[in-house]
Amino acid sequence: MRRRISIFGATGSIGQSTIDLIARDPQTYEVVALTGGQNIALLAAEAIKTGAQVAVTADETRLQDLRDALAGSGVEAAAGRRALIEAASRPADWVMSAIVGAAGLEPGLRALQTGAVLALANKESLVCAGPLIMRTAQAHGTHILPVDSEHSAVFQAMIGEDLAAVERVIITASGGAFRDWPIEDLAKATPAQAATHPNWDMGQRITIDSASMFNKALELIETKEYFGIAPEKIETVVHPESMIHAMVGFNDGALMAHVGAPDMRHAIGFALHYPHRKPLPVERLDLVKLGQMTFREPCEARWPALRLAREVMQAGGLMGAVFNAAKERALDAFIAEAITFPQMAAVVEEVLSDLSTYESHNPAEITLDKVAEADHLARVRADEFMAR
Repeated sequence: MRRRISIFGATGSIGQSTIDLIARDPQTYEVVALTGGQNIALLAAEAIKTGAQVAVTADETRLQDLRDALAGSGVEAAAGRRALIEAASRPADWVMSAIVGAAGLEPGLRALQTGAVLALANKESLVCAGPLIMRTAQAHGTHILPVDSEHSAVFQAMIGEDLAAVERVIITASGGAFRDWPIEDLAKATPAQAATHPNWDMGQRITIDSASMFNKALELIETKEYFGIAPEKIETVVHPESMIHAMVGFNDGALMAHVGAPDMRHAIGFALHYPHRKPLPVERLDLVKLGQMTFREPCEARWPALRLAREVMQAGGLMGAVFNAAKERALDAFIAEAITFPQMAAVVEEVLSDLSTYESHNPAEITLDKVAEADHLARVRADEFMAR
């Protein structure tokens, strides 16, 4: 019997890498649903190639375009939020959650409610609603496999280990496009410059988040929520070569590192085949050729997002949802060249201060509606601050 798979965010870099892996063994997989955004031609082509039951675009206005692109293929076309939720409700064994931003939360939750294993590349789900996501997986007898390269690395390093023996988790960061820029020049940085990554091939938004370290800030919060690691045990180190994805330190002084080329198919393939390891079409490192690996302490004056993430982890409640929503609106404004690169962090800090009452929410009582409320209000506040 073939394994039923859905891919949410199929036209992005994670989705494309997932399709690359399953296309190498088509007899093993049956594709249920593929979803995407504006790239209708690619979404339709992938749906036809994989024989998906349904292709969904998040943009309701592009439904006819998708229907036209799928004409005669037998693949069903759908569009909009309700269609995304319906697709997530279709029975599947394994679901890749790779929609960027808070928009990926509800489809991921719905997939867990069907009992599917959730391969989670949408870090915002855990940042915004970690207790709800983990509680839902437990309630429906399924589990979540991390697909961020850093969290996959931590997961692999901790297999067979006792969480009580973990002294620290070190999440590595490339430093992004501006790691060597003079701090005083950051106010002149353009979106195009920020969207150029020295190591990884990713989408525009996540690449800019890498340059600002907001991506890493989300990953720190995600580490706390997924693994239950105390915030004071979670560290960040700048590692320009991006070969070590994370390290776990234990109480006997041992430090376990996951080392591999910067290729997301490592983490995707691990989640796809778990609990087994199977051959993957990724580069095998030549350590002699590599020569050396370097590490730097992150400068929080350059990357204030890291400090803000620590404040969010300490505050708890729904502050992760507030943080992410404010970050998304600030990023929108930077891409539109309405604010400068450093002003993104300033906007997020103002919103966190203004909505500090969301700290008091009991994790056991966090619901999708409460997350949506915090998310909406944070976006409104961010827009108000930026309009001043």
